[in-house]
Amino acid sequence: MNHHTSVAPKRQKSRSDRVNEYVKSPEKQKKLYKKTLWLVVVSQIFGGAGLAAGLTVGALLAQDMLGSDSLSGLPAALFTLGSAAAALIVGRLSQRFGRRVGLGVGFMAGGVGATGVVFAALWDQIALLFVSLLIYGAGTATNLQARYAGTDLALPNQRAKAISTALVFTTIGAVAGPNLVEPTGRMATSIGLPALSGPFILAAVAYLIAGLVLLLFLHPDPFIVAKAIDEEERLNKGSQVKDGKSLQARVDTSRPESSHNRKGLIVGATVMVLTQIVMVGIMVMTPVHMKQHGHGLGDAGLVIGIHIAFMYLPSLLTGVLVDKLGRTFMSCASGVTLLLAGLTAAFAPGESMGLLIVALALLGLGWNFGLISGTAAIIDSTTPKVRAKTQGTVDVLIALAGASGGALSGMVMAGVGYSMLSLAGGLMSLLLIPVVAWSWRKNSTSHSEKG
Repeated sequence: MNHHTSVAPKRQKSRSDRVNEYVKSPEKQKKLYKKTLWLVVVSQIFGGAGLAAGLTVGALLAQDMLGSDSLSGLPAALFTLGSAAAALIVGRLSQRFGRRVGLGVGFMAGGVGATGVVFAALWDQIALLFVSLLIYGAGTATNLQARYAGTDLALPNQRAKAISTALVFTTIGAVAGPNLVEPTGRMATSIGLPALSGPFILAAVAYLIAGLVLLLFLHPDPFIVAKAIDEEERLNKGSQVKDGKSLQARVDTSRPESSHNRKGLIVGATVMVLTQIVMVGIMVMTPVHMKQHGHGLGDAGLVIGIHIAFMYLPSLLTGVLVDKLGRTFMSCASGVTLLLAGLTAAFAPGESMGLLIVALALLGLGWNFGLISGTAAIIDSTTPKVRAKTQGTVDVLIALAGASGGALSGMVMAGVGYSMLSLAGGLMSLLLIPVVAWSWRKNSTSHSEKG
């Protein structure tokens, strides 16, 4: 009994001391930064596979089970709605307990949801399908929030590159996922499961592995270390102020309002929300559009695979461009690229694989520009005191944007067709330009523009 009570405080102290060692050592911070990036990379490879597999066949599974094209956008709406709730939870968990707990739990929940989808398809249970898709959305939210973990210990001029490093390796799993649709479908039928449940088996395994990697190996936690560093710097800065001003300094640093730049948050969030609506709305209806024109699952998997490759693969170059050319320039580039994607998809013949590939590649690239520039703006606008919580809240908006885009896309396509849906999405993307132009006019001299 006495042995237990004497060991517990010592163990707690040793964890605190370990964090303090990193606070005092820039060299250790650099090593932890690199270790964190590599662990995030591994988790993103598996997380990308979990995300892409479900996106590719989700609409087709709903179409089969519900027997209606107009409701085939529901899966995207449901797992992005689940993603909204999960983003909030993962953000709060990360703020309180660190990235290891927040991201690890989020990925594990996504694996549980994917497993539920498999059983829903097996038993033909619509209610179970809907609930499972909501839980599956946790993996989507976590996969997206993992991009923040690599920036916790990054210098301001490294932030976009750190985001891009995490995103680019998602490509491996994200491209593999759609192209494993047919093999996993055959595997599913060989064990008595519906073919369309096969990709969700892959998603379940991939998300569970991603969660375990972070839970087991991401320590010391980079976000906890970053918070400790920030607190140490704030205390040191306060102690250097003359006595007459030191009280005011302490008051300012204790206020939540001083922990973020409201205008920067608005612009960054708006950029990501608009790109998400446009991307999801066109993407989720593309496999349904292709099926209507005689394309098979393999064709749809190829187009979506290329689309997702362009969502993530250009990230390393995009990160450099965002750091060098600025958040505003690349946000405008996102709007123009998404417009070109919408126009190409709208006027491409349904039988043309080539033009659909070009349209979906541009759609992914425009999303990539918007996500990295918007994410960098959010990080620029916050301090570790509120950063993870704020990032979770912003990702809620992104997920809700995806949910609305997914839900409305099926109804719009059923009413006016895929071409009009794509055209509307392309035109909507132009709203990015006045938003970032407003930001540039209001803050053209701000040093945060280039990170």
